[in-house]
Amino acid sequence: MVSDRSQPSVVTTYKDAPTRMISAGGVTYAYRDLGPIGGVPVVFFVHLAGTLDNWDPRVIDPIAENHRVITFDNRGVGATTGLVPDTVEAMADDAFTFIRALGFETIDVLAFSLGGFVAQALVARHPELVRKLILTGTGPAGGKDIDKVATTTYLDTLRAALTRSDPKEFLFFNRNATGRIAAKAFVKRLQERTSDRDAPITVTALRTQLKAIKNWGRAPSADLTAIGQPTLIANGDNDRMVPSVLSRSLHHQIPDSELVIYPDSGHGGIFQYHERFVPLAVEFLDR
Repeated sequence: MVSDRSQPSVVTTYKDAPTRMISAGGVTYAYRDLGPIGGVPVVFFVHLAGTLDNWDPRVIDPIAENHRVITFDNRGVGATTGLVPDTVEAMADDAFTFIRALGFETIDVLAFSLGGFVAQALVARHPELVRKLILTGTGPAGGKDIDKVATTTYLDTLRAALTRSDPKEFLFFNRNATGRIAAKAFVKRLQERTSDRDAPITVTALRTQLKAIKNWGRAPSADLTAIGQPTLIANGDNDRMVPSVLSRSLHHQIPDSELVIYPDSGHGGIFQYHERFVPLAVEFLDR
C-alpha cells in the first residue's frame, strides 16, 4: 500500500494499480488510481458489500486507457477505517470528503447499485462537484421494493452457499444458461488481481449498509428534476435487486437523461454486456 500523496505512476490495468491511502475527516480511505493524469477523473461508486476488488476489470481498464479512474472503499469497508454509516446521505458526505482530500474540484461519476444511491445524494448536496453522471443498476429514493434488498441478499447468499458459489452469481445475473455463463466469467475476472487484495466486508458492515438501503427505499421521493448534469442510465431488463422499472423511473425524472436496458440480463447487466456498455460510457464521457 502507498500512504503518501505523491503523483501515482501511470497504470492502465486495474489488477496492477497499487492500493493507496489518504486520511481526511478522521478516516483513512483506501483507493486505487489509474489511467492518465489530467482531465476530469472518473470516480467509481461501488455496490453493496463491494470493496476495491469488486470492480470488473473489463469495465475499468478500457475507461482508464484515456481517463483517470479512481475507485475507493467506503468508510468502514475493506481497508478504509471507521464505522459504516447507516444512511446513504452520510455515505455521500464521506465520498465528498474523500474526493476533496484528493484535491478534485470536478469529477465524473460512474456508480453501480448502492453506489448509485450515494451518487444521487452527492449530486443533491454538491451539484457543483459532478460534471457527468453514469447510474447503473440503481434507483431513486423511495423506489418500489428497494427496501426489500436485504431479503433478496440473504436468500441469494444462502443459495450461493448451498451451491458453493459466489453470491454475486445469483444477485447480479439471471439463472438461465446465458446468465450462468456470464456470472462465472465475471467472478473469474474479479480474481485476476493476485496480490495486494482488499479485505472483504464484515458481517456487521454489511448489515449496516443494508439498513442504509432500507432507509433509502422508504425515504420520501427526491426531486430528480433538479439534476442538471448529463446523465446516462443503464441496467439489465430483469434486475431482481433494484427493479429495472426504477431505471426507467430515473430516466423519466432526470431531464435529458439517456437510458439503455440490456436484454436477458439482471442487476449486473453492465458486466454481462461490458463490450457494449463500455464504448457507450466512454462516448458519453467524451462527448
